[in-house]
Amino acid sequence: MKMKIRKGDTVEVITGREQDKGKRGEVIKVMPKERRIVVQGVNLRKKHQRQVQTEGRTLKPGIIEFEAKMDISNVMLVCPSCSETTRVAVQRDEDGTIHRVCKQCEKQID
Repeated sequence: MKMKIRKGDTVEVITGREQDKGKRGEVIKVMPKERRIVVQGVNLRKKHQRQVQTEGRTLKPGIIEFEAKMDISNVMLVCPSCSETTRVAVQRDEDGTIHRVCKQCEKQID
């Protein structure tokens, strides 16, 4: 499934947990089949990690903080030119290349 948000884009959280609303971050990972993304610095979770030995290496025990995945409908893309949250249109040029376009300022995002 094609998604209008890609890895490296800046997005803003519009719904979800109260402490995450309004935060902006860069997309780290996109999972199109699950319709989920991972955003840097948003949706932080804590995990208690046991000490584990694998292949001669030892993972340290303790509490690990990591970004959990979230649904793509909870974020909006931030346009790099007008720096506002916007919806994305898809346009095709005469030569057949596809570009993402900001609906507010109508400039290409790619």
